[in-house]
Amino acid sequence: MITDQQSNFLYLSEWLPEYHPIFYQEFEKILQAHNISYVLLKHTNDIWAVDFMPIQIEKDKFVQFVYKPDYLVNNKKNHKYITDASLACEAIDIYPMKSDIILDGGNLIRTKDKVLMTEKVFKENKQLSKKEVKKQLKEAFEVDNLFFVPFETDDKIGHIDGMIRFIDDNTVLINDYYFDKSSFPRSLKAALRKAKLDWVVLPYSPVYDTKSHSAKGFYINYLQMSQCIIMPTFNSTYDDEAYKVLQHVFKGKKIVTVDSKEVAKEGGVLNCITWNVFK
Repeated sequence: MITDQQSNFLYLSEWLPEYHPIFYQEFEKILQAHNISYVLLKHTNDIWAVDFMPIQIEKDKFVQFVYKPDYLVNNKKNHKYITDASLACEAIDIYPMKSDIILDGGNLIRTKDKVLMTEKVFKENKQLSKKEVKKQLKEAFEVDNLFFVPFETDDKIGHIDGMIRFIDDNTVLINDYYFDKSSFPRSLKAALRKAKLDWVVLPYSPVYDTKSHSAKGFYINYLQMSQCIIMPTFNSTYDDEAYKVLQHVFKGKKIVTVDSKEVAKEGGVLNCITWNVFK
């Protein structure tokens, strides 16, 4: 599979500069400074990109999953945010293979031959057995190493890109769940051990507000490309610590930062608003 580390070209929703002009201006400067070419996607219904766009398997091979997340489908007011990925893909001359599995792009991370996801994919494909879901996913990704981890019970989204990211084939970054006294952190680490993955802890300072789905404090939702890693900051005391951790685990890689408070208020950060590919 094509990995984030290999990606060199970026797509963003056409709504990002309109809804968040100040953030977009700063983000655009960073992209230009690091020679990251980018295009604004047409036919998108919100500022996000990774969730509805296809997964790149090889340079000219993509797989499109069904974009009907329950957190949008189950609320009629949110139906307007369900982007028709086929229109977005056609506009950039990409014609992916199709899968019947319901899956958001934010719910998978990968290396060349490993894919890690949360168990949310089983919840959204209840019409199929877990065995069949695994079978179809392995065929679509063309990998044998497919692993699943739990997600927090109060997390309606259930995306892995807000929890875990790969450092290399055998090591991942995970949020520092020191404050979480539930069984979730133990279950998560048990799943990683089962997948034979080691981990490094990254600072995590989420905002708990029943009226907000803010992603403030989600440093793990960074953008990783061949040119550099762009880390979100939130004007927090944890910003410097998170930066130092990324510098340590990605030795020799350029780490740059962008103030992401504005975008985070909507529930996602840099990996959520981008679709990065290898060209």
